[in-house]
Amino acid sequence: MIMDRNALNAFLDSDFAEVAQMFRVDAAQDNALTLRLLPSPAHLRPGGTVSGPTLFALADVAVYLTILSMIGPKALTVTTNAGMDFMRKPPAGVDLLCETRLLKLGRVLAVGVALIYAEGDPRPVARASMTYSIPPEG
Repeated sequence: MIMDRNALNAFLDSDFAEVAQMFRVDAAQDNALTLRLLPSPAHLRPGGTVSGPTLFALADVAVYLTILSMIGPKALTVTTNAGMDFMRKPPAGVDLLCETRLLKLGRVLAVGVALIYAEGDPRPVARASMTYSIPPEG
C-alpha cells in the first residue's frame, strides 16, 4: 500500500476540495478501504432518503481512492465502466459507509466492488462494480 488513510484524506483535501467535506477515509489496507459519507440536506431526495447520485458518488470515490492507495496519487485515473444495484432506502441523517475491495489491479485497468451500508445496519443499501483506466507511466 502506497497511500494510507491520512495520505488519502490529505489528497481529498488538496485535489478535490470541493467535495472533501462529504467524505472521510475511515480505514485503508491492501486492496480494501472504508469511506464515510457525511450526508447533508443537499444529498437528500423527496421521501427523506439519500439520493441515488449521492450513493453513486460514494461508491465511485471509494473505489477510486482504493486504487490510489495502491498506485499512488495518479489523479487522472478515471472511471470507464460502472454498474450499481440499489437495494434499500438509506435513512436520512445517518452516515453511510462504503466498503471496497479491488478484484484486479493491472497496469492499465483496475476493477473493484463496493458495498454501501447505513451506519449501524448490517444490511447493504447498494452494491457497485466499477472499472477504472490507469494513466500510462510517463
